[in-house]
Amino acid sequence: MSQPTTGELASALRVSVAQLRRRLRAAATDGALPLPELTALVRIDKLGPMTSADLARIEQISPQSMGATVRSLQDQGFLARTADSTDGRRVLLSLTADGAAAVAAERAVRNRHLTRAIETLTPEERDLLARAVPLLERVAEEL
Repeated sequence: MSQPTTGELASALRVSVAQLRRRLRAAATDGALPLPELTALVRIDKLGPMTSADLARIEQISPQSMGATVRSLQDQGFLARTADSTDGRRVLLSLTADGAAAVAAERAVRNRHLTRAIETLTPEERDLLARAVPLLERVAEEL
């Protein structure tokens, strides 16, 4: 078998990562938060408190759409609003304890699904996957 070209490898990697992402999303949505709400919580968890406008910009959606998502998350008790200590006109969104728990629960579901899939691999395949993870991280950093 010949070595794939860099372009062929890039295409195969893109397809497999997209398929993995779709399946993880589908697996994690069993009665869970809608994807826009989960995405907003994960962003705030990862990046820290931010305004609704900042969150909308990061997610590349309209401020109005983000406003509806934020209201829903607040109503569920997952987000808190606080005045920005450096600019009292700005309101920052941060996770509540329930919001952090929701994010942790979603991650746990996805990790369980991945764990089950990885357990189907042979020990040699698991070793190869373990060695590939740092390479995938390096590729991601270059994007």
